Amino acid sequence: MTLFDPEPVSEAPAPGPTERVRLVVAYDGAPFSGFARNDGVRTVGGDLTQAIGTVLGAPVELTCAGRTDKGVHALAQVVTFDAPVGTVDPARLTKSLNKLCGPAIAVWGATTVAPDFDARFSATARRYRYLVHNSPTPDPFTAGSAWHVDAPLALHAMVLACDAVIGEHDFAAFCRRPKRRDGQEASLVRRVTEATWTDDGGGRLRFEIEASSFCHQMVRSVVGTLVDVGRGRKRPGDVLGIIRSGDRDRAGDLAPPHGLTLWTVRYPGWSSDEGRGEWPSDPGPR
Repeated sequence: MTLFDPEPVSEAPAPGPTERVRLVVAYDGAPFSGFARNDGVRTVGGDLTQAIGTVLGAPVELTCAGRTDKGVHALAQVVTFDAPVGTVDPARLTKSLNKLCGPAIAVWGATTVAPDFDARFSATARRYRYLVHNSPTPDPFTAGSAWHVDAPLALHAMVLACDAVIGEHDFAAFCRRPKRRDGQEASLVRRVTEATWTDDGGGRLRFEIEASSFCHQMVRSVVGTLVDVGRGRKRPGDVLGIIRSGDRDRAGDLAPPHGLTLWTVRYPGWSSDEGRGEWPSDPGPR
């Protein structure tokens, strides 16, 4: 189900030369079953694909920087697609997409880029932010964007536990192992360059993590494990052992998806921060 019901667009490829278009997109993940198109359910990619096809009068195929799961938000997701040369007016496309897709999806802007720019494979790093509302009392104003944990959390222990996450590791203990068509086992080795907790006051705890790329459900699993450390269920020193074990059963439960936001995607000479509009660097709870 979508917010609009345009005339169907032919699936035949557009003839002639094409140009590559890049979008920087924000969305509230609550109404969507993830980013990737999936017949029978509403997804961010499905809505965007349909809307772009409606505006351009030709079908497109989207590539995104990171396939967010059901309920996960994005502040500056990056999307690329190819369109027939001369059919894209970036300002008009942005305005039209926001009318068709808003308010759940917002397009910060559109621009044409080099043909070898790829939203996924050109990216050098992704940054995620996770919010925890740590208070005995729930907050209705952040209920859709932060995980409410009513038990007291030892923030110093959670900060200390982050040291084990930083660096290059096999994160099999924190990931769902993907299936590959060739029968080979996919590598779950990732390089994390930053992982940190910050107390923003008022019971709001902010976790930020940046890596070259992430495995499926990796951030939510890491957050769930670190919150277990804060609760006293695990010690900071246990986290490195969990990583080395490769045993998914030793990690904590998945943190709820609604606290997670894809915050920034980095590329050589550019990051999605630069294309995300006029919000300040920290617009507050999402």
